[in-house]
Amino acid sequence: MSKTLIIAEKPSVAQDIVRALTPVAGKFDKHDEHFENDRYVVTSAVGHLVEIQAPEEFDVKRGKWSFAHLPVIPPYFDLKPVDKTKGRLNAVVKLAKRKDVTELVNACDAGREGELIFRLIEQFAGGGNPLGKPVRRLWLQSMTPQAIRDGFEQLRTDRQMEGLASAARSRSEADWLVGINGTRAMTAFNSRDGGFFLTTVGRVQTPTLAVVVEREEQIRRFVSRDYWEIHASFLAEAGEYPGKWFDPKWKKNPDDAEQKADRVWTLQEAQAIADAVRGKAATVTEESKPTTQASPLLFDLTSLQREANGRFGYSAKTTLALAQSLYERHKALTYPRTDSRALPEDYLGTVKQTMQMLAASGMRHLAPFAQQAIDGNYVKPTRRVFDNSKVSDHFAIIPTLQAPSGLSDAEQKLYDLVVRRFLSIFFPSAEHLVTTRINQVVGHHFKTEGKVLVKPGWLAIWGKEADVEGDENSKTLVPVKPGEMVRTESVEARGLKTRPPARYSEATLLGAMEGAGKLVEDDELREAMQDKGLGTPATRAAIIEGLINERYMFREGRELIPTAKAFQLMTLLRGLGVEELSRPELTGEWEYKLAQMERGQLSRDAFMQEIAEMTKHIVKKAKEYDRDTVPGDYATLKTPCPNCGGVVKENYRRYSCVGRKGDGSDACGFSFTKIPAGRAFELHEVEQFLRDKRIGPLEGFRSKAGWPFTAEIALKYGEEEKNWKLEFDFGDEQDPSETGELVDFGAQQPLGPCPKCAARVFEFGKNYVCERSVPTPQQPTPSCDFKTGQIILQQPVEREQMQKLLATGRTDLLDKFVSMRTRRPFKARLAWDAEAGKVNFEFEPRESKFPPRKGAGAARPATGKTAPRKAAVGRKAGAAIPADKGTAAAKKAAGAKPVAAAKKAAAPKAPRKTGPGLTPSPQLAAVVGAEPVARTEVIKKLWDYIKANGLQDAANKRAINADAKLAAVFGKPQVTMFELAGIVGKHLS
Repeated sequence: MSKTLIIAEKPSVAQDIVRALTPVAGKFDKHDEHFENDRYVVTSAVGHLVEIQAPEEFDVKRGKWSFAHLPVIPPYFDLKPVDKTKGRLNAVVKLAKRKDVTELVNACDAGREGELIFRLIEQFAGGGNPLGKPVRRLWLQSMTPQAIRDGFEQLRTDRQMEGLASAARSRSEADWLVGINGTRAMTAFNSRDGGFFLTTVGRVQTPTLAVVVEREEQIRRFVSRDYWEIHASFLAEAGEYPGKWFDPKWKKNPDDAEQKADRVWTLQEAQAIADAVRGKAATVTEESKPTTQASPLLFDLTSLQREANGRFGYSAKTTLALAQSLYERHKALTYPRTDSRALPEDYLGTVKQTMQMLAASGMRHLAPFAQQAIDGNYVKPTRRVFDNSKVSDHFAIIPTLQAPSGLSDAEQKLYDLVVRRFLSIFFPSAEHLVTTRINQVVGHHFKTEGKVLVKPGWLAIWGKEADVEGDENSKTLVPVKPGEMVRTESVEARGLKTRPPARYSEATLLGAMEGAGKLVEDDELREAMQDKGLGTPATRAAIIEGLINERYMFREGRELIPTAKAFQLMTLLRGLGVEELSRPELTGEWEYKLAQMERGQLSRDAFMQEIAEMTKHIVKKAKEYDRDTVPGDYATLKTPCPNCGGVVKENYRRYSCVGRKGDGSDACGFSFTKIPAGRAFELHEVEQFLRDKRIGPLEGFRSKAGWPFTAEIALKYGEEEKNWKLEFDFGDEQDPSETGELVDFGAQQPLGPCPKCAARVFEFGKNYVCERSVPTPQQPTPSCDFKTGQIILQQPVEREQMQKLLATGRTDLLDKFVSMRTRRPFKARLAWDAEAGKVNFEFEPRESKFPPRKGAGAARPATGKTAPRKAAVGRKAGAAIPADKGTAAAKKAAGAKPVAAAKKAAAPKAPRKTGPGLTPSPQLAAVVGAEPVARTEVIKKLWDYIKANGLQDAANKRAINADAKLAAVFGKPQVTMFELAGIVGKHLS
């Protein structure tokens, strides 16, 4: 019997489809990856299972990123599985190829991305071509069972979806072409002098970065201006009230946004107004009118991320992870990756059921409001909430019918936020009484405003109550009788300064990305971007994180601050004349043409030809331009030239002396690169570098082969050039035992005793050395060889850590080592290995995947944990990778290959506490609750808390960073996942 395979985008949607079809199609049997009955097989993707890539013969690997291999415009695209979902892809493909499956139904989300997800899976299943089985399209905007059944009665044909499919493929391939070619062209441009200066660009990330850079440029250009406000206090029979001077004839100046009706720009004018009105009588006119304030709309993902960032300081990435957990794991929220703020029109009944669930829930702070909404019949079919035309692929984020339990603090905060917003939109508007009072004194006007909350309405859900007269929070004005004259009791001219625009936070940047279409001048392009913006709700958090990871900007508190690398990219794009990469107009133009393609008014071939031509234009511009003449807004440094005392100015690629006159006529030739070994200088670093002639150690350098390293850089005088030049300093001084030069440590404080001979250890160059390992006045012939680097595999070893190693035998856990073999970061302690006679790595214990074999003896501890792992750190391990010596030097600088130390038997472990009914300590109870609990459940709750709060270390997922609660449990700021079980045992009784 033939069957129809239904492929949904997410497992939860597949389950909804099964529930909806069961009454009409019969019971489904559940299998590992699908549901099945006599008519249907239902399975799902988990988002994108397949992605596009250039065929091998057209691809260009990183080592060949040069203009000779650009542009990369493959005649077709291959497909490759997304690594983390290969298993799911294989299961779906196997179902699609079954002989009894004769038809496919695309039940992915109703939109361009859902169409692409299905089409790529089908193409992959067909070996690069369509599978050859008939395809129909399920198009849903509501997930109620009846809406799903109705959707199956009105399946669309494959031909009806051709336009949307073409637009989906074209957008994906166009993003690939512009991102890959733009990134490689800009990287090649910036790497011409050697090194590897990765310079990524993209249709969404670069305009987003441009928004942040332009705001920072406004802040840097901003010149603060003094202004004055005149504040008065008026005395009426009923008491005093304040007022502020304003000019009723003032009109907005389009050329000066800082001018406002209540500002004056000279102290003399402000003082004159104050003197003129002080002690004088004033006439009063007043108007009071009621105003209403409706609740904000329901949340989409972007508005939820903005609200959570403003209220709790959560990053967009953290909010998405919490919402995803509440959706997937707790089933407490609807699908979060949505750009809709309305609900389907057939969702009224579901909303009423949700309100009943909330009223019966244990949330004492919110359940009464849900009951009030039920008793007052607040849930009604209003267009503000229920509107199919405002629902795209998904509807707004609201609570589900499932009352959650066991939420972490962060999950609970976010859930409460969504519930409050959900309740609020059905409650009546808040009502205020707003009073505006104008006080006129000898020709001058002062305004006083009062606002009283009369009926809180939806604001009650957020803790607001009606203002009570006399309440200190009330802005009620003292009354003035009709015709009463009041006296200007006191007047003050307050001096203030204009302030630059605020830097972007994640909340405001998300808003700027969402509303990027407003920045587009062309009416048609702005209309095309009306509901799009830069990126999608699901990708905006990743775009922001990507810009931070690529060192284009960094977080400082809640502010996002662009780096020198970001400014350099914007300068480059402007200078090359390819500013389209940094403007939202590019997205607007694409959206306009993709919409035409969806309607059959533009062919896919024509669009892709335009993208290919644009790609060639970008590469051509970068290839032909002379870097020394790239125009830009460049800085003049405060620190003078170290060679002649002249002025040092920035150009696109260098900082150069332009002489004492500043025009280059008497320049001495001093200059150095802005991006040594692929790392851009920040402006404050350049000033320090020139002033001190040394800076570091700095991270982020890359060798010509792309290897990362950490180093100091110095300005050193060259006798041959008679000038100063930039050099990397790796601490490779010539050994004084070879030169015979005596070393005097008299001015230094020792760090501790040498672990080999008990003499004192000092800093020497870029190493820590025993005083007996170099010639000194006290001992000209060295007798010890203890020496270890101040930088080991890119990890700076601070003086305090070396003191700890000498005093206790090991450092703290250090987290910035980078393996020269795998290039991956890792964490380890440095420890003195007496047997090997050198400093070694000591790794944290980790859980064994397998139980010990019988008769294995003491080689492996009974707990299943390995003994601490050690690896030798060679004498030259302190050296980093010279920028001009390539891979061979890099390997040499990384030190000797790890040498395994002798294994030591682990100390006997305390008996493991198991079984239900164990009582958590007060510290642990603050995280998992105070009720008795099984040990396994504690570990599970801990992991839920760790993931919900984003506490896994970004660089090493095996490490867990402690917040305030976990610090009390761990007893230190960071632990590895392998320590959790042991720590939990100490907190259970």
